[in-house]
Amino acid sequence: MSDRRSPGLRDRAAVAGIGWTPYSKNSGVSTLELALRAISAALTDCGLTAADVDGLVTHGVGDSTPAATVGAALGVSDPHLLLDVWGGGSMSAATIGTAAMAVASGQAETVVCWRALNARSEFRMGGTGRAAPTLVEFQYQVPYGLFTPPQQYALVGRAYLEAAGAGAEDLGRVAITQRVHAALNPRAMMREPLDMETYLGSRWIAEPLRLFDCCLETDAAIAVVVTSAERARDLPQPPVLVAAAGTGGGHSLFSDDRPDWSVSAAADLAPRLYAKAGIGPDGIDVAELYDAFTPLVLMQLEDYGLAPRHGAPDLVASGATALGGKIPTNTHGGHLSEGYLHGLNHVAEAVIQLRGHAGERQVPGAATALCTGQPGYVSGVTSALILRSDR
Repeated sequence: MSDRRSPGLRDRAAVAGIGWTPYSKNSGVSTLELALRAISAALTDCGLTAADVDGLVTHGVGDSTPAATVGAALGVSDPHLLLDVWGGGSMSAATIGTAAMAVASGQAETVVCWRALNARSEFRMGGTGRAAPTLVEFQYQVPYGLFTPPQQYALVGRAYLEAAGAGAEDLGRVAITQRVHAALNPRAMMREPLDMETYLGSRWIAEPLRLFDCCLETDAAIAVVVTSAERARDLPQPPVLVAAAGTGGGHSLFSDDRPDWSVSAAADLAPRLYAKAGIGPDGIDVAELYDAFTPLVLMQLEDYGLAPRHGAPDLVASGATALGGKIPTNTHGGHLSEGYLHGLNHVAEAVIQLRGHAGERQVPGAATALCTGQPGYVSGVTSALILRSDR
């Protein structure tokens, strides 16, 4: 049983509102418009207005409208917190953690966090057909043909499969399980059934990654409203408390002293995160794990202590990560089947589960959720959250 009176961030801030735009292949609007629509929906969800907002935090990789522009469009003339966090999905959880720290310290009272991007119709980080990115490591990747994330994560996936003695079917079970969850999610882009034959018959993207091992490039926005726990209790929706937040290091493709690429930086972050929340892995009821590619789910199940080392394939095969299992994982379908919003849709799903509002995909009695960002590969950084209901 955790001590709610513990000092620090624990349970002092809460997610009060969530909002999103439809997921699509072509939004037809700017990332500014997407951000404003999602933020408006999140504020409506918790009964607040733009006049209540005094903090704005977003994350991106040069592919979205800056926080200052969004704040001006909202009419926030004197933001107490204004932050653009550089990083794709690696820093998704960090945006919520930063907002929670600002609220807990009194720097801001109501902070909106969001991710808005037209990743399918406009700009894709790491994609070809545009100028080379201004990253030091790019000069070391190009000679070897490492241009895109699937190529980069194929190396990571191969390292894990060899270390764990796993194979294609183990990756397939991750994609299939999440597709079952997506079928119960009316927002999901991919809801049709997926079986092992279809999975194995899909085309290679970059071995060992097939088509269904890869996330869905998506146009959409997600927004989250963070305020104090006390204030959230007076708002319409059940508060979801920020029990812990953390950031960590990671792996770089061009210079890395980590001896085992099958273990992500999440393994270093996890003990700190659990200590801050006052619980252990066995205290997590639902896991929303960053799943740009299927191997990352297996790796994080192990690195966050939800499965023994090299035991994640057997855990998934047993049905433990499915709805009704011991640790339901990516209950909305994840990036593989719902849509790729760089981690904030995982936070929104955790909030829905902890509110008890997930309908057919509801995890009975869900009181705690682990939400993770990309576990540190390529970017060299990672972040994660533990959220808990206020019941």
